[in-house]
Amino acid sequence: SNPMRALARRGAADRPPVHGAARMCASEASEPASTEAVSAFQSFSNGFSTLFPVWTVLVALLGLYRPALLAAIPTSTFTGLLGILMLSMGITLSIDDFKRVLQRPGVMVLGFLGCYVMMPLLALGLSNLLGLSSALTAGMVLVGSVNGGQASNLCAYIAKGDVALSVMMTTVTTIGAIFLTPLISKLLLGTLVPVDAVGVAISTIQVVLVPIVLGMLANAKFPKVTKSIEPFSPIVGVLATCVLVGSAVAQCSAPILAAGGTLQAAAALLHIIGGAIAYFGLKNFYSETTCRTVAIETSMKSSAFGYLLAKLHFADFLVRVPAAVSVVWMALVGSTLAVVFRALPTAKE
Repeated sequence: SNPMRALARRGAADRPPVHGAARMCASEASEPASTEAVSAFQSFSNGFSTLFPVWTVLVALLGLYRPALLAAIPTSTFTGLLGILMLSMGITLSIDDFKRVLQRPGVMVLGFLGCYVMMPLLALGLSNLLGLSSALTAGMVLVGSVNGGQASNLCAYIAKGDVALSVMMTTVTTIGAIFLTPLISKLLLGTLVPVDAVGVAISTIQVVLVPIVLGMLANAKFPKVTKSIEPFSPIVGVLATCVLVGSAVAQCSAPILAAGGTLQAAAALLHIIGGAIAYFGLKNFYSETTCRTVAIETSMKSSAFGYLLAKLHFADFLVRVPAAVSVVWMALVGSTLAVVFRALPTAKE
C-alpha cells in the first residue's frame, strides 16, 4: 500500500490547487479586457499624435494673441519640459539602438554638414533672394547656424523614423553649436556671437543626456513597465512640445505679428527646403527610415536657442524676429513631416 499512497500523494501534488486554477481562469479572462484597453489607448495615442500639426497651430495662435497666458512660464519649467520630452523618448530606446547608429558614422557626418553648412547658406541665400534687411538676414543666418531642436526626436518617433539616430544627431549638433554657431556667425555675418560653451554643455547634459539615459535604464531594468507606458510617450512629448512652442511664441508675439509676409515666407522655406534636400538627397543611398530621420533633423532647428542668442548678443531688436517666426514654422513643418511620413509605408511594411 506504500507505493499506492506515494502515487496518490504525487497525484495530489501535481494537481494545481483549486483556488490557483480559479485565479488562472480569472486572470486569463481579464487579460483580453486589459489588452483591449491598451489597444484602445494606443489608437487614441496614435490619433492624438497624428493631430500634432493642429495642436502646434492652435498653441502658436494662443501664444500670438493671448501671450500673457504662456509668456509667464519660467525658464526652469522650460528646461523641465525639455527634460520630460527627452525622458519620454528615452524609454523607447536601448543601448543596442545606439550601438547600431554608431556603426554608421557616415549618416551622422552628412546630418552634421546639413545642419552647419547647408542650412546657414540656405538661410543666407533665401534672405538675399527675398531682399530682407541686414538685421533680418543676420537673424535668419543665426537660425540656420544653430543646432537641431529637441522636438525633432519626438517627430522622428511619430514618423516611425530612427529615434536613436535622431537623438545622436541632436546631441552632436548641440555640442557642435558651442564652436560652430559663433564661427558661422563670424564667417557669414562678420559678427562675433559668443556662445556660453559651459552653459550649452551643462544644458545638453541636463536636458538631453540625463533624461535619455534614465529612460534607457528604466527600459533595460523594467521592460514590462516601460512597454505599458510607451503609448503615453508621444502624448507627453506632444504636450511638452506644444507648451514649449507656445511659450517661445508668446515671448515674442509682437515682433511675429509685425513681421511681414516676406519674413514668414523666408522662415517657412528655410525649414521646408532644408528638409526636402536632406530627404531626397539621401534617398538613393540610405533606407527610408534613415532618410525620414535626417530630413526631420535637418528641417527642425533649435529656434528658441537662436532667439536667446539674438537677444543676448545683437543690439538690434530685429535680429531676434526671424528666430521667433522660425519657432512656429520649425514646429509646424517638423510635425507635418512626422505625420506625413507616418502615413507612408516604410520598406519593412
